[in-house]
Amino acid sequence: MELWSMIIRTILIYFIITLIMRLMGKREIGKLSVLDLVISVMIAEIAVIVIEDIQRPLWEGIVPMIILLIIQVGTALMTMNNRKLRLLFDGKPSVIIAKGKIDRDIMKKQRYNLDDLLLQLRENQITSVADVEFAILETSGKLSVIPKEGRFAQESDKDSEGSETPDVNVEKSSVTPYSKGREEIIPRGFRYEILPIPLIMDGKVQDENLIKIEKTRFWLKNVLQEQGVTNFKDVFLCTIDHKGKLFVDIVTRKRTT
Repeated sequence: MELWSMIIRTILIYFIITLIMRLMGKREIGKLSVLDLVISVMIAEIAVIVIEDIQRPLWEGIVPMIILLIIQVGTALMTMNNRKLRLLFDGKPSVIIAKGKIDRDIMKKQRYNLDDLLLQLRENQITSVADVEFAILETSGKLSVIPKEGRFAQESDKDSEGSETPDVNVEKSSVTPYSKGREEIIPRGFRYEILPIPLIMDGKVQDENLIKIEKTRFWLKNVLQEQGVTNFKDVFLCTIDHKGKLFVDIVTRKRTT
């Protein structure tokens, strides 16, 4: 008897939660704000309690769910035409990269690290920070990326020159190094991932990546000095791509008065 009661409760709660989620609107499904996440977790916890405790009346679970539904729908209606309330409940987007410059202070405020940034850039088919004009961290945690003008146009021009399209299944490519002065940036015949390799992150040199490209800290220091950087700690992010192109983002220090 208890088994059948649990089965009936489970089926009933399933349809009730499905109805509640539909009434909350597609916003709930498409984007989880802090409020959405809290309500979803609370509904799930209430459902588990009601299903497991068959001695508990069903209305003790259904009523709190309806109250949460009213809170969600009421909040959505109030914030629809009131930006201040909307910012209060959902927060506001944060500009992580503006005009190709990483905003370190915003990243710290949002507790958003470089690994998160590089991951989400790759998810947006961006392999280098140097190709980004603006990157905006939305309230849902999604990173919206606006590439620099001409990036995709240049890529399409290269594809239309008559050269064969590279095999998308090839994970590594042979790199033809170019020279800067008398020294080659990338050793001849060297092969590595197409994605840029971080050489400095948060002011710390990634020695294992320098070993991969057969370079030393002395070489890296000389390259940075050509760009006016004298200390590794002054570099927030430094990467090198498969063409040997360096991207350097400098830490902006606040002036003390």
